[in-house]
Amino acid sequence: MMANNGQTRMERRQHRKNNIKQKNSVWKKILKLLILAVLLIGIGVGALFSYYIASAPDLDATLLSDPASTEILDINEEVFATLGAEKRTKIDNNDIPEVLRNAIIATEDARFYDHIGIDFRRIGAAVIANFRDGFGSQGASTITQQVVKGSFLSNDKNLKRKVQEQWLALKLDRNYSKEEILEMYVNKIYYGAGAYGVATAAEVYFGKEDLDNLTLAEAAILAGLPQRPTAYDPFVDPELTDERKNTVLDLMVHHNKISQDQAEEAKNISVSSLIVKKKTDFVRYEGFIQQVRKEVMEKTGADIYKDSLKVYTTLDPDAQERVEFLLSNREDNPIDYSSDEEMQVGVTVLDTQTGAIRAIGGGRNRENDGWNYAIDGNGRQPGSTMKPIVAYGPAIEHLQWSTYHQLNDDKPYPIGGTSKVIENWNQSYQGWMTARYALKKSLNVPAVKTLEEVGYSKAKKFAEGLGISFADDQITIGDAIGGTATGVTPLQMAGAYAAFGNEGMYHEPYSVLRIEYPDNRTEELQSEPVVAMSDYTAYMITDMLKSVVSSSGTGARANVNGLPLVGKTGTTNVEGKDGSPDSWFTGYTTNYTVSVWTGYDQDQKIINNTKTALDIFRETIQDISTDEETNDFVQPDSVVEVSVEKGSNPAKRPSEYTPNSEIITELFVKGTEPDQVSEKFDQLEPVQNLEAEYNEDNEEIVVEWEHEEEDIQFDVSAGTNGSLNHLTTTDKRIVEISNVEKGETYTIEVIAINENQESEPVSTTIEIQEEEERELPAVEQLHQTFDPVNRSALVSWSYSENGPIEFNVEIEEAGSTVDQLTTNKTSVNLTQLQPNTTYTIHVTPTLKNEDIQGPSSTIQLSTEGLENSEGDNTDEGDQEEQQNDPQQDGEQQNDDDDETEDTEENNPVEQQIEDTVE
Repeated sequence: MMANNGQTRMERRQHRKNNIKQKNSVWKKILKLLILAVLLIGIGVGALFSYYIASAPDLDATLLSDPASTEILDINEEVFATLGAEKRTKIDNNDIPEVLRNAIIATEDARFYDHIGIDFRRIGAAVIANFRDGFGSQGASTITQQVVKGSFLSNDKNLKRKVQEQWLALKLDRNYSKEEILEMYVNKIYYGAGAYGVATAAEVYFGKEDLDNLTLAEAAILAGLPQRPTAYDPFVDPELTDERKNTVLDLMVHHNKISQDQAEEAKNISVSSLIVKKKTDFVRYEGFIQQVRKEVMEKTGADIYKDSLKVYTTLDPDAQERVEFLLSNREDNPIDYSSDEEMQVGVTVLDTQTGAIRAIGGGRNRENDGWNYAIDGNGRQPGSTMKPIVAYGPAIEHLQWSTYHQLNDDKPYPIGGTSKVIENWNQSYQGWMTARYALKKSLNVPAVKTLEEVGYSKAKKFAEGLGISFADDQITIGDAIGGTATGVTPLQMAGAYAAFGNEGMYHEPYSVLRIEYPDNRTEELQSEPVVAMSDYTAYMITDMLKSVVSSSGTGARANVNGLPLVGKTGTTNVEGKDGSPDSWFTGYTTNYTVSVWTGYDQDQKIINNTKTALDIFRETIQDISTDEETNDFVQPDSVVEVSVEKGSNPAKRPSEYTPNSEIITELFVKGTEPDQVSEKFDQLEPVQNLEAEYNEDNEEIVVEWEHEEEDIQFDVSAGTNGSLNHLTTTDKRIVEISNVEKGETYTIEVIAINENQESEPVSTTIEIQEEEERELPAVEQLHQTFDPVNRSALVSWSYSENGPIEFNVEIEEAGSTVDQLTTNKTSVNLTQLQPNTTYTIHVTPTLKNEDIQGPSSTIQLSTEGLENSEGDNTDEGDQEEQQNDPQQDGEQQNDDDDETEDTEENNPVEQQIEDTVE
């Protein structure tokens, strides 16, 4: 057993030895492969580097000595600016004072006099940083390399450019002295504020033409500027410049160029105390050039002020000239700034179809390279110009709202979690309304309700697709009305609105078409279109915005007759203050989009004239559209135009009975249009068997009709001579009309009605006859019997008519009425008749209480001889006395006259008339 066990151990040892040999063999193979791979990589890299070096440009002495300049061309490919060609003062190496030389070398290239054009120590440190933080995170450029890059190469951070840069730096260091290279550097570098070269910068910032007069602090400022000339510009940010100055002083101490005490003394000198007042230097098209520089830097890393480039831009010189004119103080400027003399303005003009920037107005009364209100910073609150972007656009896109969609503008909108509310600008609330009307009148409550309904995430994504970024990456209810910390620039707003005018295609606004580099390489920079929304959303928002510039819209002032354009107003407010610190108008045609902001540097300062933005838009769009065909917006197939009955909710089509005044035309996404027909104005069946009769006894018209439906009411009207007056509304089918006039023709109209409907009117007429005038016959058998003894007479007659008949008896004497009476008898007895008198008696039948008479009958009665038959008591002597005494006769006549008067007043005939019973 032991022998067997020993044999087993030996076998195991041998097996282990064999395994070790196999493992060593594998590692040898791996090592050989690694060595081979390194050799191959080295050969590959060497070949690649050889290619890069072979394709590097030659050292051109003219480019080294001449200032770096950039040509900027407009859409006509004509140069409108050459940057760096004029603002430069060249100096010799001997003109560089020691303090400036030490500051530059300590800051940019401490081993400048020791390396061969490239610094391997700095390259090693940069390689480690790039592996740690990513390629391009740290550079190792020497002054020599910076001269090479600024003269021959682009600013790209790629391997090819770095290899060529180092190769050319080696060649430059071999062919030129360190003093010549430093001279090239200080003459080529851009120092900000439009200054090229250190001599120009010293004059611009400190007013010093002799560099020997520079102080240590001034030299430190100049040495620190080339790294970030715009950011460290002491005119723009003296505090940041001061920090950079102190960094340069620390580097000078570190490299033993100055002492710590000298550094501390220079640090105590403020930048503001050193710089001179900045000269206002108008640069043609500068607002546009600032955008070009920003765009080139962001997309390529190149700097139009530091690199020799040829930049083809989108600038339309006519549009740019117009914008700069409208922002000027020229007397012929149609824009009136008198109420806001210090007002600032930002303007952007885009090509609606491509997003190409045609013009930029950076501001009014600006300093050279000053703040650009069209493009710089985070912008300002946009106010109601955000409503199509954050509210109505997303609602149409995601909820497929129509332009008729009903919104309830009933009261201020409470902001959740607070005691605040969102109110309409006019403090008025009108109830249910269309989305079109709400946007037309720029009402806040419907807008925030729209955002609430569509949802914050969808609205945020929609707006971001149009180039809008939200503060803290958060959207709130106030963003629907542009009243939050989110700001926009006219450039962003123009880009967003252009997408509505371009069938939903968004182009990021761009000012540069392409760049040509010194090495003849060309790079295209124009943006590509992105689908931001459906074509139906773009068109329907556009159509709604047409209402804004209509005569009753908030943007009517911006409209141009005959030019198909749309747009939106926007103002902001400050809590506790009246008025607006910002006023916007953004609008577009199929050719151009223009966004205008007006306000002040101070966010809270109130502007006096909020209409200036509309005026600038109008004057701009009108001018750039002159002599250019502007097509109207074309309705896509995805949108249908539908007639809707006004006030229906949800939308309903009008019926055949809907009045024209109650029909409006609105837009719907195809397939969502209403198919239900409104019954609001549908007519009931009219009444039937309408009849009217006159009741003579009650002297009223009785009207009756029939109708097949129950629970119905009826409007009854009546009148004469074509005029109808409403009499009553009743649920009965009969009505009595009183106080009618005889001899008139009445028209009676009846309409059946219920809560929402009414029938066609049905009418009938009825003529009320006048009563025929009763003709009375004359009395018959009229005669008289005279009684001389009693001096009386009985007058009698007969009469056959029935009814309330009376007789009018009139007694005349010598043509004059001496008495009259009315009796219902057929005889009268006349007494106290005067002698020798002839009476005429008229008897006329009359209808009692009515003005109807029959013909008069007449009979005469004579009392002749009455005196002789009775005797005369007067003496003859008295008669003679009366005849012979004229005076007495006259007096007697007077007495007789008096007696006559008494007789007329107290007529004995009238007093003695007696009715005789028949």
